[in-house]
Amino acid sequence: MDALPLVALIAASAAIAGAARRTPVPAPLLLVTAGLIAAYVPGVPDYTLNPNIVLPLVLPPLLHKAAVDSSYLDLRANLRPVALLSVGYVLFATVAVGYLAFLLVPDLPLTAALVLGAVIAPPDAVAATAIARRLGLPSRITTILQGESLVNDATAITAFKVALAAAVGEGASWAGGIEEFVLASVGGVVVGLVLMVPIHWLRTHLKEALLQNTLSLLIPFVAYAAAEQVGASGVLAVVVVALYLGHRSWQVDFATRLQEEAVWKMVAFILESSVFALIGLQLPYVLKGLGGYGVGESLWYAFGVFVAVVVVRFVWVFPATFLPRCLSKRIREREPDTNWTAPVVVGWAGMRGVVSLAIAFSIPLTTADGEPFPARNLVLFLTFTTVISTLVVQGLTLPALIRALKLPGRDRYAETLAEAQAQSEASQAAEVRLNELLEDEQNALPPPLADRLRTVMERRRNSVWERLGTVSEVTGESADDTYRRLAREMIDAEREVFVQLRDQRRIDDEMMRTLLRRLDLEEAAAYREESS
Repeated sequence: MDALPLVALIAASAAIAGAARRTPVPAPLLLVTAGLIAAYVPGVPDYTLNPNIVLPLVLPPLLHKAAVDSSYLDLRANLRPVALLSVGYVLFATVAVGYLAFLLVPDLPLTAALVLGAVIAPPDAVAATAIARRLGLPSRITTILQGESLVNDATAITAFKVALAAAVGEGASWAGGIEEFVLASVGGVVVGLVLMVPIHWLRTHLKEALLQNTLSLLIPFVAYAAAEQVGASGVLAVVVVALYLGHRSWQVDFATRLQEEAVWKMVAFILESSVFALIGLQLPYVLKGLGGYGVGESLWYAFGVFVAVVVVRFVWVFPATFLPRCLSKRIREREPDTNWTAPVVVGWAGMRGVVSLAIAFSIPLTTADGEPFPARNLVLFLTFTTVISTLVVQGLTLPALIRALKLPGRDRYAETLAEAQAQSEASQAAEVRLNELLEDEQNALPPPLADRLRTVMERRRNSVWERLGTVSEVTGESADDTYRRLAREMIDAEREVFVQLRDQRRIDDEMMRTLLRRLDLEEAAAYREESS
């Protein structure tokens, strides 16, 4: 692909995703729709999805970002439902959807149907995270959906390899399939465990934030490539490393964290936007390859497969939610109680995405004996329509479903109260430590500077409590909101003076950038407080 079409794809995708923030429609849906329309606009180049690019170059950074932002402790607390969805459901959907497709489509071999089942079995990590983030789902449901999306790609890719081996005539057995699955999963976890400690050590010992962030960008690709090189699951290796690094991110230098957050937000935004646009742009290629299957006939099969995907997920989710609780007293005591609304949301939040398409495009053209792969074009078409249908139908209706079920959202007051209590305890510890340090003659400070340290500490302690207090009748702001607004106004005034001094040649550009960076760090800190 030439540089200009790639730049155009990124720029257009970013513009549409940015515009989506001003609409009630989730960005993935607008991007897919825009891709579908752009695919038939004259002059738009062909953007054929290449699995050799998506799987090793796009999937690892997206998984890394999602895993770093996840909570290791929350995932561990919800390990049972996450495992049942990311492993059990994917294997069940592979067989169930594949067999239903075999019954629905005449002359479709069972092996090819199982390949289709494996391809469309995993809900997409990008879609699940984007939709859940936008909707503000209850924290436990969000954790379960994110945990499922982090691991299910590994299960699906392994199941796909086993089904594909049988379909192309390379020979596959249940025992061989189980062995390959165990080796891939265990191997991926082991590679992740081996890499995570030295990578974290290197991150904490590099002294320059620029080098640390360069390493950060390389980590998902290194973990994925290392695992794939030994026949293990690169997906699991990336997730294991990222969860460990995210859990211990507090040990990294503050300058690294500031830069890293901005860099990874940009990377994830660009990749997510481009990926959803790419999905829609595949329509001409998929339709052109249908061959002997008519469009009307293929659409009927697509509808049947979509219904099968939706029904099979509910068939798995409800028993997986309630049956273990009925059979185990320990599970009932350890896990919070739930009702039928949670599995309804989890069951309906099964959007498929670019990983399914990438896997489908990696299906070979011929079998081991040189014959064309049976119904390859139809499998591509059914994968594409399933991805589009789940994104559009489920993605558009999920917000309405959540409102209709009246699921409790995040309790902002309780979260702010917990934040205030945590900050109060931390400030008390800081006060004790400051008094200890000031008692040492080596740390002697003039009283105004010592008072400034206490003022800053007291400011942090009070700021969260002030958000719980009353608001001004004139501005509608809390005292803390007014404080931050005035602080930003002061920073803007200082910034203008620095620029004027540079223009008057009283300071040079290098000094101006140094002074502006200090202001930027202060403003960034105020912004993070405001958006938290």
